[in-house]
Amino acid sequence: MMQKDRRMQPQAIVTGATGGIGRAIALALRDGGYSVLALGRSATALAELAREPGLTPLAADMTQDDAVMRAIAGWQPDVLVNNAGLMPPPGNFCDLDASGIDRALAVNLGSVLKVTRQIAPGMRARGRGHVFFTGSTAGHAPFPGMALYCATKSAIAGFAQALRLDLAASGVRVTEIVAGRVETGLYRDVLSEEARAAMYAGHSAVQPADVAAMVMAVIGLPQTVDVSRFDILPTQPASATGSK
Repeated sequence: MMQKDRRMQPQAIVTGATGGIGRAIALALRDGGYSVLALGRSATALAELAREPGLTPLAADMTQDDAVMRAIAGWQPDVLVNNAGLMPPPGNFCDLDASGIDRALAVNLGSVLKVTRQIAPGMRARGRGHVFFTGSTAGHAPFPGMALYCATKSAIAGFAQALRLDLAASGVRVTEIVAGRVETGLYRDVLSEEARAAMYAGHSAVQPADVAAMVMAVIGLPQTVDVSRFDILPTQPASATGSK
């Protein structure tokens, strides 16, 4: 019965849904009437999401392709939000180790391509759907010490725009979220608590709920309108480490 009820609702899949932008979007979609599959890694955050009606939280490491494909099997989402991503430690590209490069490519790019490849054909066949990508200002402008991150987000930017052209004739919309300085946990593992506090001081960052509100506004536009990308930035200029 629960499965039948879920299929009566529009469906959405959100990756990286256990914190920050992903969690805010998952909750906004739920509040908008969607049945949401929320994928993430944090067991604590997943347990919290499990208490939210309308959400199906599921643990998923985006580098484990087979597990992720099994997680999304059977879902036919009207909305896919490719939000999962990581921030490599800031520093000169020449000093990065190969394993860090491989992981950033796998999470920020490889998993995005594979999840989209799994879901987009169904949207095309049904003649409807909306695919979102959480990009970054770092995908459109250089930042020192962030060459690897810029590379992955630049790839997402190019992919999103080309995919939009591939799917436009079938009625499927594609939008890149170009986020500037957003107050999330993205830098938790690469910057000190003091550095993060300084970055977000004075309420100078976009909040995850702001991004979620924009996503819902874009979804609510007429089907004849496709927002190829939207930039959402703090009013105050961002610092060099202030990109999403």
